Amino acid sequence: MSPLPFPSRSRHRAFLGLFLLIGLIAAIFLTSRLTASEPEGDPDAIGSGTLMLRGKGVATALPAMRLGTDMDVRVSGQIARVRVTQAFRNSSTQWMEATYLYPLPDDGAVDSLKMVVGQRVIIGRIKRREEARAIYEKAREEGKKAGLVESERPNMFRNSVANVGPGETVLVAIEYQAPVRQLGGEYALRLPLVVGPRYVPPHTLKDGATVADAGNVTAPLSHPALGKEINPVSITVRLDPGFVPANLISPYHHIAVEQDGAQARTIKLVDGQVPADRDFELRWRSASADPTIGLFRQAVDGQSYLMASITPPSRDTKAPAAPREMLFVIDNSGSMGGQSMAAAKESLLYALDTLGPQDRFNVIRFDDTMTRLFERSVPASADQIALARRFTEGLEANGGTEMLPALEAALEDANPADARTVRQIVFLTDGDLSNEKEMMAAIAAKGGRSRVFMVGIGSAPNNYLMRRMSEAGRGTYTNIGSGEEVAAKMTALLDRLKAPVVRDLKVSVDGAPLDLTPRRLPDLYAGEPLVLLGKGDALSGKLTVSGMIGDRPWSQRVDLSQAVDSPAVAKLWANRRIADVEAARAAGETDDATADEAIAQLGLSYSIVTRQTSLVAVDETPSRPDGVGLTREELPLLLPAGWDFDTLFGGQATHAAAKGDMQPADQAEAMDLPQTATGYALLIGQGLLCLLIGLAGLVWMRREARA
Repeated sequence: MSPLPFPSRSRHRAFLGLFLLIGLIAAIFLTSRLTASEPEGDPDAIGSGTLMLRGKGVATALPAMRLGTDMDVRVSGQIARVRVTQAFRNSSTQWMEATYLYPLPDDGAVDSLKMVVGQRVIIGRIKRREEARAIYEKAREEGKKAGLVESERPNMFRNSVANVGPGETVLVAIEYQAPVRQLGGEYALRLPLVVGPRYVPPHTLKDGATVADAGNVTAPLSHPALGKEINPVSITVRLDPGFVPANLISPYHHIAVEQDGAQARTIKLVDGQVPADRDFELRWRSASADPTIGLFRQAVDGQSYLMASITPPSRDTKAPAAPREMLFVIDNSGSMGGQSMAAAKESLLYALDTLGPQDRFNVIRFDDTMTRLFERSVPASADQIALARRFTEGLEANGGTEMLPALEAALEDANPADARTVRQIVFLTDGDLSNEKEMMAAIAAKGGRSRVFMVGIGSAPNNYLMRRMSEAGRGTYTNIGSGEEVAAKMTALLDRLKAPVVRDLKVSVDGAPLDLTPRRLPDLYAGEPLVLLGKGDALSGKLTVSGMIGDRPWSQRVDLSQAVDSPAVAKLWANRRIADVEAARAAGETDDATADEAIAQLGLSYSIVTRQTSLVAVDETPSRPDGVGLTREELPLLLPAGWDFDTLFGGQATHAAAKGDMQPADQAEAMDLPQTATGYALLIGQGLLCLLIGLAGLVWMRREARA
């Protein structure tokens, strides 16, 4: 064999240098795959569909604390007052503490807590969040019955009740008020009944506070084998809209309607009780003409409050449609498995068929990875649409819900100065993730001329995220709760998208000044009202709303003296003002400390639950005997209707530890980070091993050089 053309020591150095380089590259590559690999080793690990902290997992045993919920709703005009009564019954022989995560409307204002123990009724008080938590924990340790209501998100609350004795039942009743939604002459009341499991992106877990927040927005899920009898719900709605209602329907539940006077109706569930696995919705219209103006007022502590709902005229359908750039973003993560994925695909296929030759489009799909169908938007030719249809039809649900990269990709605008083309982003998702703030911040920073239209898919979408993203993106929000609604809902949405009815909105008052919210006014689309809430020393004069319809100016004036009394307007104003503060925070217009203090002051001043204020109730009479331990239990939630359990948990759910089992209240819960399809320990180990081998080689080379 011929000798190599370089000395032996040089050959060793070259090989070791090459090995070091390979080790460094391998370490970087393996570590970078932390969000793209399957879990290794642990048979209890949850796969790429993981949406929660593993510490919350799947409950495979019935909880010791049983829960039943009753909802009593009174609709007056365009405002709903709701009382939610939760009955916590201890079926065990131990003293119990229970917590329960449940949803409420994101635009609702929670202002009342009553805890009923035997014949005693304990009234809750509003306190700063930390103070309320301290009061509750002190009462819990002293053996006193206590109740606590905390807001984890504007649409997600947690009830805690401590020191429920064996065989005992404690009632916790909260009350809130919320505006009735109006769109296209139809009114809708939506009562969320279940919190969809939230995906927690790994990059958001930066410190103890963010890990704690992730734990606060997750709860154990009830295994399907336990049935749907956990937390049955009964609902009664007393409807008095101020006109004779017609076309009363509940698309997701069977209802019975009774007439209660000329204009009032009483609506109940035909089945009496239903599983808490999908949102309840009631819709109605006016039997006569559709009202275009709704004015409500309230006087509190020398201040006057106004709620005005103004609907602009219908769009001129004869006007030529402007050319559009349509970006369709579809979620195919694990939470979309089952009926949601089918509805999302059908919705996108329907939208593709409405594109015209003057339009351009693109399709982006995401789970914990992302794909753009085209490098950039392409003309809506028959061939390109056919390709997009095949791409859509081939999508399957799997993986985590990494929405932020898909949103940022959709917001990338190659022609930001193009004033001729309307740029519209249609998002099809259930929105069940924990990093809502990042979504709003991205739109505030990069929204430009884009308009964002959220389509909430499924039986229990994250309405808070949907509404706030559409508001930040000056678009609208549509919910498609079942496959049967796709054609009607998508037709109505796409018709609205053809041209904004009113843009460049402005509001003025020629009487006493009003502090109006929202401060950032949206574009208005066909049939969509502008809902304003105002506060001032008095209501007088006229309020004028003006804007542009196409190239024509439009305005409408309303006489504020025509407003009718309502007991709910002040707190709705405060709740909406909090949304303004959060929007300013997301846009970087205010810092966290200033925003938190503003929210706390609004919560305290108007006695409503916020992220900074909570309701706490304590029975001052100790009930748990000295020396008797307290067992803590977090009650499981049903999987929302239409979700596929096996897809969500990657077939690993049957091995998950049962979290319905009881544990001592003073025992810290083990909380693992979300696996998000990651065998992270093995990957890091492999990368570090390669790196260490390479470094060892480098040290050896230096010693050789000295020798």
